[in-house]
Amino acid sequence: MEKAYTINELRFEDDYLIIVVDNQMLKLKLSLISEKLANASDHERNEFKISPSGYGIHWSLLDEDLSINGLLKAAK
Repeated sequence: MEKAYTINELRFEDDYLIIVVDNQMLKLKLSLISEKLANASDHERNEFKISPSGYGIHWSLLDEDLSINGLLKAAK
């Protein structure tokens, strides 16, 4: 199976998610994309897994999933 997207980097800065998808950097305000992430601790935010196919990101401690397609749309 070919990857949908390549996640080059994912990190948090203050109230923002910084993600590099296929070498394109996105900076997204957490309160606009996920109430759970906006209210999470640093530890909870940093416990994530990127799906092997590159379609999404899962935070098991928060029971939160975000799709890369959704993040790309939110960045526009």
